[in-house]
Amino acid sequence: MRSNLNGGEVEYFVATADGELRMNDLLGQPVELRFMGEIHCKSCGALTRKSFAQGFCYNCFLTSPEAEECVLNPEKCKAHLGVARNIEYSRTHCLIPHYVYLSVTSGLKVGVTRHTQIPTRWIDQGATQALILAETPNRHIAGLMEVFLKQHYSDKTQWSKMLMGDDDGGVDLMAEKGKAASLLPAAMKRLVSPHDQITRIQYPVLRYPEKPINIDLQKNATVSGVLNGIKGQYLMVGDSVINIRRHTGFGVLLSF
Repeated sequence: MRSNLNGGEVEYFVATADGELRMNDLLGQPVELRFMGEIHCKSCGALTRKSFAQGFCYNCFLTSPEAEECVLNPEKCKAHLGVARNIEYSRTHCLIPHYVYLSVTSGLKVGVTRHTQIPTRWIDQGATQALILAETPNRHIAGLMEVFLKQHYSDKTQWSKMLMGDDDGGVDLMAEKGKAASLLPAAMKRLVSPHDQITRIQYPVLRYPEKPINIDLQKNATVSGVLNGIKGQYLMVGDSVINIRRHTGFGVLLSF
């Protein structure tokens, strides 16, 4: 789903055969999603029986620069050494400024993203507030800082807690930024961002599920119910939740 932050609230859009559909307009309405049995690789477009790393066929998972190891582990990026699956791709995705940030999703967490992915990265994770901690010249350095801070902060989001609306909104991000900055080694302290703007994000949710049931459309081909909300990359349909990012490349019929 494509997202857009409009006046502090997220708008969501999905691509259909007839153009983009604004999903916010379906809130409170009965919807049905039915998997049509085909999965296409988001890189090469080929049919695949199984999706790897949220949308790749197996070959592209092994060869595409979009599925390189540093996507999940930025500290392992070697583009600054001239080593990458596709160095031209890395010049526009790895060898550019990156942010190390603090956000509140299911609780306080630390993360890394390209400077071009703000606030999209925060929205995709379901963050209700976020703050840039440091600005680094490339992905590798941002990853090293994240690894250091993971001794003190989580880098994971508990999806079920995030989708129950329990986001620990009492976190003081400014105080946490000061704490995190004080923990950094001297060489990293100089990268701490002087900007202290906190981005606050509201999601289109009418009702959170008490016990969210995560749906895999390959195992449960059809899910239906009232669209109660959208947060992160999840649709809340009745008491079920569907991670749309996880189903990238799936052929799905949406009825409403």
